[in-house]
Amino acid sequence: MRDVLARLGLAAVNPGAYAGAPIVGGYAGRIESLNPADDSVLGAVELATVDQYESVVREATRAFGEWRMLPAPKRGEIVRQMGEALRARKDDLGALVSLEVGKIRAEGLGEVQESIDIADFAVGLSRQLYGLTMHSERASHRMYEQWHPLGAIGVITAFNFPNAVWAWNAMLAAVCGDTVIWKPSLKAPLTAIATHKVCEEVLAKHGWSGVFGLIIGGDKDVGETMIHDHRLPLISATGSTRMGKRIGAVVAERLGRSLLELGGNNAILVEPDADMDIAVRGILFGAVGTAGQRCTTTRRLFLNRKISGELVPKLVKAWTQCRIGDPLAEGTLVGPLIDAGAVEGFESAVATAIAQGGEVLVGGKRVEGPGNFVQPTIIRATPQMPICREETFAPILYVFEYDTLEQAIAWQNDVPQGLSSSIFTDSFRSAETFLSAKGSDCGIANVNIGTSGAEIGGAFGGEKETGGGRESGSDAWKAYMRRQTNTLNWGRDLPLAQGISFDV
Repeated sequence: MRDVLARLGLAAVNPGAYAGAPIVGGYAGRIESLNPADDSVLGAVELATVDQYESVVREATRAFGEWRMLPAPKRGEIVRQMGEALRARKDDLGALVSLEVGKIRAEGLGEVQESIDIADFAVGLSRQLYGLTMHSERASHRMYEQWHPLGAIGVITAFNFPNAVWAWNAMLAAVCGDTVIWKPSLKAPLTAIATHKVCEEVLAKHGWSGVFGLIIGGDKDVGETMIHDHRLPLISATGSTRMGKRIGAVVAERLGRSLLELGGNNAILVEPDADMDIAVRGILFGAVGTAGQRCTTTRRLFLNRKISGELVPKLVKAWTQCRIGDPLAEGTLVGPLIDAGAVEGFESAVATAIAQGGEVLVGGKRVEGPGNFVQPTIIRATPQMPICREETFAPILYVFEYDTLEQAIAWQNDVPQGLSSSIFTDSFRSAETFLSAKGSDCGIANVNIGTSGAEIGGAFGGEKETGGGRESGSDAWKAYMRRQTNTLNWGRDLPLAQGISFDV
């Protein structure tokens, strides 16, 4: 473990503010990063002050004035080299993700691969920041639109993706010409510092400082200052719906932009004609992957009554075969929850579900011993149970039976969240119904795959209390830029639009 930390340039105590290079001295306090598998201390981080936040913002604002004028393909070349630097450190960064947030090794490596992939995507994007050309109604006039960088933007990330979600934002923002100030979760600060160091080495090699800033501080001082800051035209935030409502309201009051990725209460529907083998595999990873700590985790499962009796025993068997333990050990499928509070939340949700009429089919208990481990759990439930409308960040799957596809879709949609959804079916008609305007109301709707594991090429995000934001692929880059419409008169007359005459 110590070798990994040392190779990534992490010390026993690390500064919590970086304006390109670290800001030394004058910190507000200190936090420890704990390994959730055994609660051992990985390292400490000094908490930044508001004054240090000001230093980071000033540097990011200064750098923006120069960075925006570097041609986008040249910005893309620097981002390409960041992707290569992340690729070279993938094993160590993936191990650090496992150590700090408890993901199994394959998922830790997969998260870093997402950052590498989005860097590759951003390189191509740097030559494709397209605007449209429109035909003017006026003779000798040309109309077109172009896109310009926004400025210094704020990125707030959650513990469960301590590397990739920042990259989704930062790599795109960088090729768009923005600078980025990152406020990571206090539960995963070391991954943020290590990631920043890797990318900062590339920037420094090219003579750039301040393009990426990092600020690790408390929500009440640094966080509130950040979201109120008029110098940051965009705040991209990933976290709970409660947090998102606060950020959205504050940023909207100052007429800034928010890109919000919030809670999910994701569902899978299984029709009688589904391939049961791939359904079981898709449900298992969706519900149990990352120990249920993904915003796309499968939390609700709707089974057609005709196949429920066949499928539930297969699921229970699969759940009992999940190996729980050290996330870096070979063969482990379920690592720990992030901390003791998450375990308490798991136990509270199970008890509440039972009190509301649910039946535990498998799991339902914490794993005794060191660390924050719980048993992956399946609970037979009804859609009317209030607990099923909530997001519990733990491996709890509520199972329901339905009679018609229309009934299942209505139940799926009848929750406040709207992130990810899936149907398993071999029926073209059922699949198209699920994907139609009267089908799933989620930002992500899949057929014959689970709710987790989105590729970087598609825009990622959800509706309703999930926040409405879109990150990563497709045209998500537009969130980091401002649109400008241009009209050029190359004639010798001055006709007005709509045929208006205004001659003296």
